[in-house]
Amino acid sequence: MSASNRGPNPATELAKERNRAAEERTLMAWIRTSLALIGFGFGIERIVAAIYQTLGGAVNPLPLSRILGLSFVALGTFALLSAALDHNHQLRRIQRNDLVYRSRRSPALVVAYILTGLGAIAFIGILVSPLVS
Repeated sequence: MSASNRGPNPATELAKERNRAAEERTLMAWIRTSLALIGFGFGIERIVAAIYQTLGGAVNPLPLSRILGLSFVALGTFALLSAALDHNHQLRRIQRNDLVYRSRRSPALVVAYILTGLGAIAFIGILVSPLVS
């Protein structure tokens, strides 16, 4: 009896299932991270706006906090979309048995670079705001 007539190899199928489960856990981690970024951005904008509203202002006079909040929401949304697309791609690779390692840009590294930029902008904004007022 040839190897092709025996059906799928159980060890290979179990390995594919473990890889699929790992992909699911990775996607769930990205969902948590994305929701935290979105919530943090929304919180920044709403809290600063509420503070200024209680002080008598109708509109948030600090556009930097609005831009920063919207940037976090956009980054969270981008990270979630990127993670979902990567997850779908990885599941197709597992299904095709195309599990040869290929170097690729990490979505986490992209998010880290963008967060570094946002942090630098926030730092400069906080540093400069007393000088502008």
